[in-house]
Amino acid sequence: MSKFGTGQPVKRLEDVRFITGKGRYTDDINLADQLYGVVVRSPVAHGVIKSIDIAAALAAEGVHGVFTGAELAEANANRLPCVVPMTNRDGSERADPGRPVLAVDKVRFAGEGLAFVVAESVAAAKDAAELVAYDIEELPAVAESVQALASDVEVHEGVAQNRVFDWQYGEDAAVEAAFAQAAHTTELELINNRLVANPMETRSIVAAWDRAEGKLTAHVCSQGVWGIKDVLANHVLHVAPEKVRVLTSDVGGGFGMKIFFYPEYAMAAFAARRLGQSVKWTAERGEGFLSDAGGRDHVTKAEMAFDQDGVILGMRVHTIANMGAHLSHFAPFIPTGAALKVLTGVYDVKCVTYRVEGAFTNTAPIDAYRGAGRPESIYCIERLIEKAAREMGMDRTELRRKNFIPTEAMPFKTAVGEVYDSGAFATVMDRCMERADWAGFEGRRHGKPGKRRGIGMCYYIESTMGNPNESADVRFEDDGTVSVAVGTQSNGQGHETAYAQVLADKLGIPLEQIKLVQGDSDRIAAGGGTGGSRSLTAQGVAIRHASDAVIEKGKLYAAQELEVAKGDIRFEDGTFSVVGTDRSIGILELAAKARTMTVEGAEGGLDAAATITLDAWTFPNGCHIAEVEVDEATGVTEVVRYTIVDDFGVVVNPMLVAGQVHGGTVQGIGQALYEHTVYDETGQLTSGSFMDYTMPRADDVPLFDFSTFDGAPCQNNEMGVKGCGEAGSVGSCAAVINALIDALADQGITAIDMPATPEKVWAVMHGDAVKIAAE
Repeated sequence: MSKFGTGQPVKRLEDVRFITGKGRYTDDINLADQLYGVVVRSPVAHGVIKSIDIAAALAAEGVHGVFTGAELAEANANRLPCVVPMTNRDGSERADPGRPVLAVDKVRFAGEGLAFVVAESVAAAKDAAELVAYDIEELPAVAESVQALASDVEVHEGVAQNRVFDWQYGEDAAVEAAFAQAAHTTELELINNRLVANPMETRSIVAAWDRAEGKLTAHVCSQGVWGIKDVLANHVLHVAPEKVRVLTSDVGGGFGMKIFFYPEYAMAAFAARRLGQSVKWTAERGEGFLSDAGGRDHVTKAEMAFDQDGVILGMRVHTIANMGAHLSHFAPFIPTGAALKVLTGVYDVKCVTYRVEGAFTNTAPIDAYRGAGRPESIYCIERLIEKAAREMGMDRTELRRKNFIPTEAMPFKTAVGEVYDSGAFATVMDRCMERADWAGFEGRRHGKPGKRRGIGMCYYIESTMGNPNESADVRFEDDGTVSVAVGTQSNGQGHETAYAQVLADKLGIPLEQIKLVQGDSDRIAAGGGTGGSRSLTAQGVAIRHASDAVIEKGKLYAAQELEVAKGDIRFEDGTFSVVGTDRSIGILELAAKARTMTVEGAEGGLDAAATITLDAWTFPNGCHIAEVEVDEATGVTEVVRYTIVDDFGVVVNPMLVAGQVHGGTVQGIGQALYEHTVYDETGQLTSGSFMDYTMPRADDVPLFDFSTFDGAPCQNNEMGVKGCGEAGSVGSCAAVINALIDALADQGITAIDMPATPEKVWAVMHGDAVKIAAE
């Protein structure tokens, strides 16, 4: 097992299936009686619906049904929940106007659904959709969050100034006192630009209604089936939970965006029950741009107070967060509770206030995107640290070192109430600086004529999060394989491999005989899904506990088979043996026999399940160092070197971890330099395709120098692991922008907002006062 167990770079077991075209994604699923749905979407961002006429569409060839919000509302199926309650600073509750499946009286963003057309083919549904006649009286729109809070435009009636919530953590008095005694204060205004997740696989659902059983089966590309099951059962169909089964097969990327319940899922389920036939809907890429939950979109003012020696005294942050036109599933939590967890970074910040105002705008809803609040917070504090160092004339790394939480202080309770269990921040930073040749950078700064070179650092920490409960069910199948049913959902991370390694480590079963079962709400009673980098930290522990239960049952069966007492049985490397003898039986052989054995104190053979609850989450952390070159003539910024040292505690599979970090880092580089969701003043999306929305490509990034530090295993779980899935996206934005500012610092440039496009960089370099459209 040392060859394939924990710590080994085992190649991904699932990749053979994927690269040979044998993956099974939601759009690959076709049922015998299948119909196809198309959404009629609003062409305007804000307007009163005067009428929707579906008669001509209903009469079109091949059409089986056309559904409107009014019809869904009559069935109490037209309101989707936001599951996050929130109390405002003044003690009142956040606004809760509800989110419609299909608009009824008013449209609030361009792309919002007006009707759902179901026909015998996609082409027929599209043709009929063109026949849906609607009259919308267009209203003024507001697309920017800061403007929305001061606008006369009312996105939702009764929500004054479009303020969804006004939330705060921390006491003003303590922070004001810290600033009053400060020797130096640093202030920074920054924008965390809005993003579209753009997973390779677009959203899709195939909903089938069994009239005899009165049960819905829905195939959905998701990050966990249980939340979707809950909404379908309780908010759309109003049936008992056991009357809804949700299945998720292979998923081509999620990045947080596929956690949520979307209106199209309700449309397809509702139509399937009404028509008594299965209904498939798959988003086209343009629909994804228009209607997928977006990410980020924060405008922040941050301040930090220091004493005369550069020690941090306090911090205050005020963020205005765009919520879009409706509250998505977890939306209010992302800029508030999620971001708060690591707002103070890896530093001993004595006191903090954090205020967040959520704003409704006439744009698509916003929710979690890879990192979900933690990248925004780390970007904020790491930009502050760099700016403060320059203002105080201090070395950037020494200011960090001076304020790091020391290893000997662990466990350490931060000013925001999180307890960091482990970390060696100075050691990790030093290792990263050495690998990046930080000390030799000045010799590289002026290496190329016409190029400005800069180096930047980010020391990040993130908190994994999500449901602390998880379960695992290990079954020994008749064909000699072993299945492990899990409550998470792989979106491409390599769960089939990592979980097999954990099981192989415990039970000594060859990897090729382990099969992962996921994404079936009937087969698996409950699960926390995938998100918040929780999968291995929660699911891995659950698999270990289920394995322990297998071993305990196995000792009972082995004792009877080998005719000794249970206390005489030892289990090691997949074999039950009698202590002090050469008598033994392999676990797979015993499992086959146990199916027909009767043993006191055990039943069901060696099959076993376990449910665990984590007492605390993990705090992966690490150092990113970026070097960039800026072309003085064009403003084009190129990332030319990139070094990462991460503390993930115990690493189960270094190859999988490297893949996760590489991907997250590229996404962060994409946000820093390329990606930007832009709406015009009428609320129209002007970056609604890959012609207008720039995604990072392989030739936009260098080869990464990536390594891990294993000297601070996690103390919050028995495996010692720390989540790695989002880490790359948490550390990369600040590293790149800090490097860019370093390249331009001799011109007196101290700030530039993401994305740092060539146009924006050129304008800043040349002192151009012309307003850039991207801003």
